[in-house]
Amino acid sequence: MTVLYRLSAAARAIASRFGAAAGDDPWSGGSVTPGSFAPVITAGREEIAGPRRPGQPRRLVPRLWGVPPPPSAGQDGRGVLTVRNIGSPFWTGSLRNSEFRCLVPASNVMAWGRADPQTGKRRQSWLSCSDQPLFAFAGVWKDSEIPSFAILTIEANATWRDLGHETMPAILSPDPECWKTWLNGDWDRAAALLAPYPSSRIGLVL
Repeated sequence: MTVLYRLSAAARAIASRFGAAAGDDPWSGGSVTPGSFAPVITAGREEIAGPRRPGQPRRLVPRLWGVPPPPSAGQDGRGVLTVRNIGSPFWTGSLRNSEFRCLVPASNVMAWGRADPQTGKRRQSWLSCSDQPLFAFAGVWKDSEIPSFAILTIEANATWRDLGHETMPAILSPDPECWKTWLNGDWDRAAALLAPYPSSRIGLVL
């Protein structure tokens, strides 16, 4: 599971990359951990009442990484970081309504490696995209209690499988049309974007 990523760029550079308004987001770069705030890009109405207007602009907004779980999950204080089942009733309404989808910008993502057979310890592996230094995860946001977001995960590519994982975060293509489809397209077209990112474009950050 994705539990740590880095976003090295500052708010204005992120907004410029993804065609969004930076607003007053104070982000200056750093690591993102569960339960912390980080910039995401939305094209939804959020605090604006009523349905989304045509041509709703993209905005860079700070949100908490970790969506409060449904009551049936119990109250352990931990937010839900990733969407592992897009067919879950907890997520379907938000995913099928495009205004609740978001782009989650990142520079690197951490994946735990396999355990050392001698020590039993696992080593952090930091990964990046060779074809886009600043990329976006497919994300979804909710406002049930706090302004929060989660990252979608999909079947792992060869790189993540070599590290011992069956899933990986859904990294979107650098094509701006891909971002537009995720933020504004119907669910069938958006869901088609959820494919493992090519291992040939994933590099290890030393």
